[in-house]
This record gives sequence, C-alpha cells and structure tokens, in this order.
Amino acid sequence: MSGVDSAVYLVFLSTALGILILSGIVLLLVLLPVAATDNNLKLSANSSTSNGTFNDLDKLSMGNVKANSERLWAFLIATYWVSFVTYYLSWKAYKHVSGLRAAALKSPDVKVEQFAVLVRDIPAVPEGKTRKEQVDSYFKGIYPDTFYRSMVVTDIKQVTKIWVKLEGYKKKLARAEAIYEQSKTTGSPEGKRPMNKTGFLGLVGKKVDSIEYYNEKINELIPKLEAEQKVTLREKQQASALVFFTSRVTAAAAGQSLHDQMVDSWTVIDAPEPRQIIWKNLLIKFYSREIRQYVVYIIVALTILFYMIPIGLISAVTTLKNLVKYLSFLKPIVEIVAIKTVLEAYLPQLALIIFLALLPKLLLYLSKAEGIPSQSHAVRAASGKYFYFTILNVFIGVTVGGTLFDTFKTIEDQPKELVSILAKSLPSNATFFLTFVALKFFVGYGLELSRIVPLIIFHLKRKYLCKTETEVKEAWAPGDLGYVSRVPGDLLIITIVLCYSVIAPIILPFGVLYFGLGWLILRNQALKVYVPSYESNGRMWPHIHVRLIGALLLYQVTMLGYFGVKEFRYTPFVIVLLILSLIFIFVCQKKFYRSFQSVPLEVASHELKESPNMEHIFRAYIPPSLSCEKDEEQFEDALSQVSRTTSSV
Repeated sequence: MSGVDSAVYLVFLSTALGILILSGIVLLLVLLPVAATDNNLKLSANSSTSNGTFNDLDKLSMGNVKANSERLWAFLIATYWVSFVTYYLSWKAYKHVSGLRAAALKSPDVKVEQFAVLVRDIPAVPEGKTRKEQVDSYFKGIYPDTFYRSMVVTDIKQVTKIWVKLEGYKKKLARAEAIYEQSKTTGSPEGKRPMNKTGFLGLVGKKVDSIEYYNEKINELIPKLEAEQKVTLREKQQASALVFFTSRVTAAAAGQSLHDQMVDSWTVIDAPEPRQIIWKNLLIKFYSREIRQYVVYIIVALTILFYMIPIGLISAVTTLKNLVKYLSFLKPIVEIVAIKTVLEAYLPQLALIIFLALLPKLLLYLSKAEGIPSQSHAVRAASGKYFYFTILNVFIGVTVGGTLFDTFKTIEDQPKELVSILAKSLPSNATFFLTFVALKFFVGYGLELSRIVPLIIFHLKRKYLCKTETEVKEAWAPGDLGYVSRVPGDLLIITIVLCYSVIAPIILPFGVLYFGLGWLILRNQALKVYVPSYESNGRMWPHIHVRLIGALLLYQVTMLGYFGVKEFRYTPFVIVLLILSLIFIFVCQKKFYRSFQSVPLEVASHELKESPNMEHIFRAYIPPSLSCEKDEEQFEDALSQVSRTTSSV
C-alpha cells in the first residue's frame, strides 16, 4: 500500500527483530547463568563491564568468567549460534524481498520507467546528421521492431531558473488574491488590496499593488520562458538521451546490455522514474563521473576520519568567550545570569548536534555530485556513507576513544593491536551502549509516533503563513521515511547489539524492544503518515543486506579479539565464522544481486492488462520547465526531440 521500498524496509526491521529474538532465547537462558555463577570479578576488577558502577550487571557479563575457563565454550557456541541465526534469517529475507521486487515488476499496470532506458556518453554527432537522427538510427538498427522514439536531453539550467521564478510569482499571486478575498469578509465589502515593496525580500523599494505587480511579472516572464525553451531545444542538446520502446522486455534487455565496444560510449542503463531524474547529472560525461566519484570518496573518507577537527573548531568558536569577542553586540544579552548559564552549558553541544544533523544532507549533496542520475541511487549512496560514519565515529570511536589516544603509539607500531584494544574496551562501554539503545527507542520512537515537532510547525505555518489551500498542503506534507539517516541508524543499533550480544547478553531485550517497537510504529507511519517521494522497487535491500553482514563480521572480529583477551585456547575457531561470513556475502551477491541491478527478462515478459499509451509514457519524461501548452509549430526547429503532433520536450 505504501510502496515496495517501505515494505522492504519493514522486512529489514522484522529480520533484525527475528535475529535478536532467536539469539536472545538461547543467550539469555544459557550465558547469564554461566556468567553469574563464576567469580572472576571478585579476583580481578580489570574486566569490569561498567568500571565498578553496576556490579550486578558485571556479574551477568562475559567479564565475570575467568581467563581460559572451560565456561568460555558456552560463549563460543553462542557466537556460532548468533552467526548462523543471522545467516538463515538474512538469506530468507533476501529471497522474500527478491519475490516482492519481482511481483512489483511483474505488475500488469503500465509503469512508464519500464518502457525506457537512459543513454549517456553518446559520441559526437556525425557530419550531416542531427543528434536525434544519430540516436534514432543507432537504436533502430539494434531494435528495429520495438524502438519507438528518443528524447535528447538538453541543458535546462537556464530555462528552469525562469520557470521556477514564474511558478513563484504564480504562487504569490494566488496568495495575494486569497488575502484580498479574505479582507472582504473581515473588513469592508470592497476589501483591501494587498500591497508589497519591490525591493530586497519585500522590505525596501517602491510600494505597489501586489495583484497587479505579480500579474505584470507573470506576463513578462511567459514570453521569456517560451523564448528560452526554443533556445534550449535547438542549441543546448547534450550527449544523453532517453530512448523509448513499445515492449518492456526490450527495454529491460537494453538496460543490461553492452551496446558499444568501448565502455565510455553509448552507456545504457534502466531509466529511473521521471520524478527521480537528476537532470543536471545527465550532462556529466563518463570520465568526469569517474573522477568525481573518487574525489567524493576521498572527501567522505577525510570527513569520517577527521570529523572531530571541524567539530572541535565549531566548539571552540561557539564558546561564550569567543562569541562575545567576535560578536560584541551580544555582550549585553549574554551578561544576563540565566542566559549565560544556559549558553555556557549547552552552546558547544548545540553546535555539535546541528553539525551532525546537517551531515546526512552534506553526504546526499556529495553523492549527487558524483553524477548519479537518480534520487533513489543518490539516497542509497549517501546512506552507505553515513553508515560508515556512524560505525567508525559513534561505535568504534566511543568504544576505543580513550584507549585509542592512550595507546596511539602502540597502534602506530603494531596496527594488529587495534582488534585487541577494541575487544578490551567493549566491556567497559556496555552500560553506555545499553543506555544509548534504550534512549533510541524511548525518546526516538516517542517523538516519531507523536510527531509533536512537525505538528507545532504545521499549526504555526497554518495560522500565520498559509493563505491558500496549496500552501496548507505544502505545510502539511510529511515527506518520506528518510532512508538517508534512518537505515544507517538502524544498522548502527543492530551492530551494537550484535557486538554485545555474547559479551553482555542483557542488551538483547533492549534490541528486541527497539526493533519490535520500530516495526509497529514505522509500519503505522508508512501506511498513514509518510508519502514516498520515489519508488525503486526495493533497490535498497542489497545495500542493507551487505551492511547487515558487515555488522556480523565486526561482531565476529570483536569476539575473536575478546576470546584472545580471555586467553581461550580455542579462539581460532572464530576465524571459521569470518570465512563463512565472507563466503555467505559472496554467494548472496552472486545469487540475488543481478536481479536487483537489472530487471530479469522473465519478469518483464508478463502480460499487461492494457496496451501502453506510448505518447503518455513519452510525455511523462518531459521536464516541467520545457512543457508547453501552445501549438507545436513554434518548435519546428526542435524536432530533434519532439514530433509535430506533441508538446515540446
């Protein structure tokens, strides 16, 4: 009901829930008595789970088991149990999601993106041909029976600027007319015509009648838009095109085939949904995309590794002393005792929270800068980057933070010691992460279910800003589930709970509560609140699955290190699990990934309940800034993209 992407996300939540429930049943019943009946903590305080703060919790953890004890066999078997439960349920989920995706793609309903492919890196136009003729002749030669037509991509930057400005004035006109009509009911029957200033932000300049002014601006921009549309269509054609076929089998085959001997020429991929296309990225050529990708990877790596530097600078600049120094006009305000106390306590933390809140937007911007052609692909890429950031800086950073700086010289001389340091540091941070998981579901899901902040913002906008029905709808719009930050956040929780599942099994009920409540609440939100901004038919799943197994690998590496710290002679048995995990990832990628990367022809061959309206499919891909209601004759010279009987592209 709310799209395949939402369904796939809920499959992830239910899979994580299943992993933790099945793991917890065994681990809580077996490991807690094994740990509680040993007395290592009485002999040594070095392995304390919470540095002596929660003695009862310490007794329930692996830290209470003596080094090289036979009891460690129970923990080793538990490590295997968690791993095999994860393999089984994630495999089962992969098959289920694969079926969901296939069912959606087999749908008898016509989906415009299933009849089109995106072509990039088109070679230079041969002499005596237009770009349209070049593309048409190329694809007619390969697909003579099912080729329909092509749409050459143009640089729409300038025309979009004019179109956005025109749409803005139309909204302002509708608002002014609504205010004028409202004034007739609240004041005199004639009403009061709204006025505005023509200068910067409507604060300075000549005062004019708003309705007349906006009408003048609209009438002024319409011919400009039409003229720019002509110029765009004739002179700004690029080396990319959308090619349409009358058969979705042909489109699926074309989208996964190599069309030229050279990979940097005639690059063909499945077309995204029209609403997903990032038009400016279609202009970027092959080698430019490759270079951009590596540059972005370097920037992201530096951001992940050295993010404490900008945070430190922000914290330094935002201290009360520096604010008064650089912004002297604030001095009278900050000298008030109550304000000074609050600012001294919370200003640097507030700066940190704002920085971390902006990070997903920064990563999404960087992902788009790679030249990715669709919104869903950019979200997947940004989500992956954010996952690595959270794992390195939140989980590993918090876990080994103090130890890392204390033993930096050791790590520099012996990098292999990092695993040992991670293993030694985990028990001392168990209480912190247990509280972290608890806060995530108590506070996070509480805010998610109540949506109190969006509710307040909506009512403030509705009361003071919204004058038209369109503005009310825009203010109400809840957006989508926000996979950029939501999926990495959930993957961080499953990573934390897995890594502590054997060391401190008491964390498992908190993980179960997190994913159980998450499934219930977000199922409700997906059905009744959020509106999907795109549909990728579950393309996010391979991204989620490989990182879920990555979390399992980190858990196994951690256990390898911790068994080593415990001087358990059978520690090498954990290496078998690492090998199995790598094999499992490889098998899953080989078996399932291709059907997510491309549309299987058997799936695409299912019959439709009606013949596709190819003209409707073609028009669906016309950018809004190039749509025109006037007769096609004005675009006679632009036939490289349109026919005489259809609207402009």
